[in-house]
Amino acid sequence: MLRLRRNQLPALCGAGKPAPAQLAITTVILAGGLGTRIGGAKGLQPLHGRTLIDWALDAVSGQSGELLINVNGEHDAYVRFGRRIIADQIPDWAGPLAGLQSAMHHAHHDWIASVPCDTPFLPGDLIARLFAAISTDAAEAAVAVVEGRRQPAIALYHRSVLPKLDACLASGGCKVRDWQDTLHLSEVVFDNAIAFTNINSPDDLTRANRIAANGLAKIACTTGEPTTAKGK
Repeated sequence: MLRLRRNQLPALCGAGKPAPAQLAITTVILAGGLGTRIGGAKGLQPLHGRTLIDWALDAVSGQSGELLINVNGEHDAYVRFGRRIIADQIPDWAGPLAGLQSAMHHAHHDWIASVPCDTPFLPGDLIARLFAAISTDAAEAAVAVVEGRRQPAIALYHRSVLPKLDACLASGGCKVRDWQDTLHLSEVVFDNAIAFTNINSPDDLTRANRIAANGLAKIACTTGEPTTAKGK
């Protein structure tokens, strides 16, 4: 495992604040799963009067130079969002890494961020903070960490990691976290756990509707001075 340093930067909570300037980054919203636990295409599920894709687009569009939506089998339903739609390049719903692989092949920029469609309250400075960590640590990837747990689907990568990703997927048993552990990776700590609320089931969607209705996603983060620690 090549992880020379682990950069842990307490991230500012961007909710309710002006978005940073757009970066030369392509962001892919991962909506290519089957959505069996929630009853269908997850990105089209309604949350407080809007679809989950609408929420995700709002969170990342202000700081991304290009936006892609990764979809398998529901292309026509996503056309109305006005973004380029890409499908996995390998069959049988191989998971989020397959969506990332496709994005790396299609992206106009060398830095590619991934976010899942089922995390609607992402902070408005998410991508800027990931990019800042990479710039500080000269890493090839950065991933969000919340309450001590890595959020593997919420990350930023340089296109140069694509050969490693291709090899991992070709092996047939590739998990996101395991693959990330082969990279020179920065971990960026975010303190607002509500901003990373994940929706996998109807019960999760009910809870997210309560969060949206009460404005709880805009609770301010607790922030501190950036610290850098040696990785393993």
